[in-house]
Amino acid sequence: MRGFIFSAVVVLLVVAALIPFALAESKHPFTFEDMMSLKRVGEPIVSADGKWVLFSAVDVSLEANTKTPHVWAVPTVGGEPHEVISGQDADRPRWAPDGKRFLFLSTKEGGSQIWIADFDGAKGNVMATHKLTSIATEADSPLWSPDGKNVLFISNVYPDCADEACNAKRVEEAERSKVKALIFTHLLYRHWNAYDKGKRNHLLIISADGGPSRDLTPGNYHVPPFSLGGQDDYAFSPDGQEICYTSNHDEVGALSTNNDLFIVSANGGAAKKITDNPASDSSPLYSPDGKYIAYRAQVRPGYESDRFRLMLYNRRSGHIRNMTENFDRWVGTYAWDPDSSKIYFVAEDKGDSPVYSIALDTAVIGGDEGKDTTLRVTKNNIKMIVPGHNDDVAVTHDGKTLLFTRMSVRFPNEIFRATLQQPGAGDGGATAFETQEVCTDSSGKIKPEGCKSTAVEKSEAQLTNLNHAILSRVAMSPLESFWFTGASNDKVEGFLIKPPDFDAKKKYPVKFLLHGGPQGAWGDDWSYRWNPELFAANGYVVVMINFHGSTGYGQKFIDAVNGNWGGAPFDDLMKGLDDAERTYPFIDKDRECALGASFGGYMANWILGHSNRFKCIVSHDGTFNTESAWGTTEELWFAEWEFKGALYNNRELYRKWSPHLSALNFKTPTLVVHGQLDYRLDVSEGFQLFTTLQRLKIPSEMLYFPDEGHWVLKPQNSQLWYKTVNGWVDQWTKK
Repeated sequence: MRGFIFSAVVVLLVVAALIPFALAESKHPFTFEDMMSLKRVGEPIVSADGKWVLFSAVDVSLEANTKTPHVWAVPTVGGEPHEVISGQDADRPRWAPDGKRFLFLSTKEGGSQIWIADFDGAKGNVMATHKLTSIATEADSPLWSPDGKNVLFISNVYPDCADEACNAKRVEEAERSKVKALIFTHLLYRHWNAYDKGKRNHLLIISADGGPSRDLTPGNYHVPPFSLGGQDDYAFSPDGQEICYTSNHDEVGALSTNNDLFIVSANGGAAKKITDNPASDSSPLYSPDGKYIAYRAQVRPGYESDRFRLMLYNRRSGHIRNMTENFDRWVGTYAWDPDSSKIYFVAEDKGDSPVYSIALDTAVIGGDEGKDTTLRVTKNNIKMIVPGHNDDVAVTHDGKTLLFTRMSVRFPNEIFRATLQQPGAGDGGATAFETQEVCTDSSGKIKPEGCKSTAVEKSEAQLTNLNHAILSRVAMSPLESFWFTGASNDKVEGFLIKPPDFDAKKKYPVKFLLHGGPQGAWGDDWSYRWNPELFAANGYVVVMINFHGSTGYGQKFIDAVNGNWGGAPFDDLMKGLDDAERTYPFIDKDRECALGASFGGYMANWILGHSNRFKCIVSHDGTFNTESAWGTTEELWFAEWEFKGALYNNRELYRKWSPHLSALNFKTPTLVVHGQLDYRLDVSEGFQLFTTLQRLKIPSEMLYFPDEGHWVLKPQNSQLWYKTVNGWVDQWTKK
């Protein structure tokens, strides 16, 4: 008996000792509150001496309904990241050339203004901060001049004002005025989520010691044009004497994608246009040796989803060279190697976004008595050097380290680094892979199979891991890829995510996600607005199809959606879901719901009139009536490219693909979501759909946001969105 008691005590003690470990190992399904607790990490900004990386990280307060950025620092060689500015919001850090100061944006004293922080490089701490600008039209996106004496920035000014005093007076008058009416004299009178109230983005320059600013880009044009993110559309020359910027000077902005590059002296004066391409030229970046300006370009006017090519402008001769003509992927963010011999860039490829390198070989080829130096691209010189879903590339000034952000469907942005081989190490700049993959064949064209690699980079390291504490307690499933034969007998890729605690013997309902664009794509990336892991968390299999029109599969595949909205994409979606149902026995094909936003919302509306296979539909910010959408959208170039002309010239194609004309076929319970401030797809599209559903007595609800645009961004609005959308799907698939 005593032995039994002793044994029982020992067992109890062992169990008690193991409980903390068991609790530590236990994971719970991903929740909205988990997602809002994650820090949102920005791009890496490396100091001149290569020792420190600055970045912003946004904290979300669900209770306060706020998003607040802070500036962090981490040693480039690795170490513990730490917040360096406290007591105020801080965003977009940019190092001074001497590495002893950095710029940042803050709204601490009202409105967005530029601040300067003094940095202790030995300890990695900020010693003091002070405000540089106090401009009534606010300041955004600052850059140091290469000599550290001046700061370039964007301000939304009145184009007929010559100085800060005039702008301040106009701002005050507008705020005091009881009349809020506007007079429109041109198209593009509103854009994205705001009306044109007479101001324009201009580039201003100010002494780093303070004082009045000077407008370097006067005129009734935006400099730079509207952008939803990405690389800066302006840059200093290495000697600081010149600035290259992007602007669109076409008469009808609503029809034009014709962004051009201009150069202007840093001291002011007349600007010179250096590109005459009728399509978009943007994202200029000078080579470190000052000989070239790299930039991204499209070639088809009016088509915002044409392939982005990497171009080089020779500053001496004016010669322009297309560096990626045979590389059938979109060039994204990019960075020069410090010796100007190569460029690193990211490009989407089949659900990923690897980092590539392109080596440049200089050759003297005639002109100006042999003095004109241009560039040629040698065959097989585009290499994939870092796999994964990456962005925001940067290189240390010694050329030894590549920095970049990486995300996955299972974690948001974090900062990574990879060691670069030095000249003479065999590759002249590629990372130290176990194996190297060449992305082009002997003719210089991209390989049909792409550049996917399972190579493991020997010296790759994760510099930040700010969200480990939260994500380590969350159960998530990896992204699984599958291929099937879609429209035109093309191979089409789909993705699947299983719910946590997955049991292959069970049957699961399906959330069938439809991506926007249409020139967009699903992949191994993170989203706060449409998060596949969060959709799967409450017991669903999530299925996603990269239909014709999706990016990352070549330009021909992208172009297949033009004028064919309800054709190939719809075929791909239905065939892809059919294939998933056949392949995965755990899918319950009798409990499926289709959900989409933007073009995905259009496709949800199209499915509503052309298939009854779904138990429910969620349509967010989607086109319902292509005719009325043409008359209410701001970016007319988009509709007129996709439907091959203006409505009054090509009405039949608009009507051919308009969901509203199939309304008598509607049968599926539908949740409609729309924002009042959505000027890309006007809120009237959502109202028309909801009215039609109600008159047809089809079970339907509408979630209306008076304070959101095309995206739902405010934390508490986002919480309501997920609750309403998931609740609607549960109502119809979990009975």
